[in-house]
Amino acid sequence: MSVLRPFVASDMFKFNNINLDLFTQTYAPGFYLNYLARWPDLCCAQAAPSGRMMGYILGKAEGNNQDWHGHITVLTVAPEYRRLGLASKLISLLERVSDATYRGFFVDLYVRCTNDVAIGMYEELGYSVYRRVREYYDSLGGNRGRDEEDAFDMRKPLSRDTGRRSVRANGRDMLVSRYEVS
Repeated sequence: MSVLRPFVASDMFKFNNINLDLFTQTYAPGFYLNYLARWPDLCCAQAAPSGRMMGYILGKAEGNNQDWHGHITVLTVAPEYRRLGLASKLISLLERVSDATYRGFFVDLYVRCTNDVAIGMYEELGYSVYRRVREYYDSLGGNRGRDEEDAFDMRKPLSRDTGRRSVRANGRDMLVSRYEVS
């Protein structure tokens, strides 16, 4: 038994068991507080009955016109709680809010091209690669020119995207610079 609840500011003092993962990006406290202030309904945590954090998701709504969408900024589950469907539950919640409340056309996220487990999970949940962003993670950490620091921009259409504009069959072949994405 666990509880899906809003992510709150005090969770920043409890998420070390999750954020120590190699693929989880950790940010300054102001970053988390900005998300909680602007998009509280897109920020959720999964907690064990003991109160221990199991995982969390931070999202936002952004874009213009037909590019208006929900965005998964951070999704992570503590290693001891993986393969229980928690990530799927967190993503599903963000998708529902992005669709019903924000009326987005799609949900997108960036994932390291080397993170095969996450890519496989996202594909099982209906996401597909829209484009590959060169050196996307270089701007966050400084490994200039290393292919493994590229990211896939993965997207899943929502109900407003009736023409499925957010889906591209050859997304892995669409290479863009990190400066071309916002």
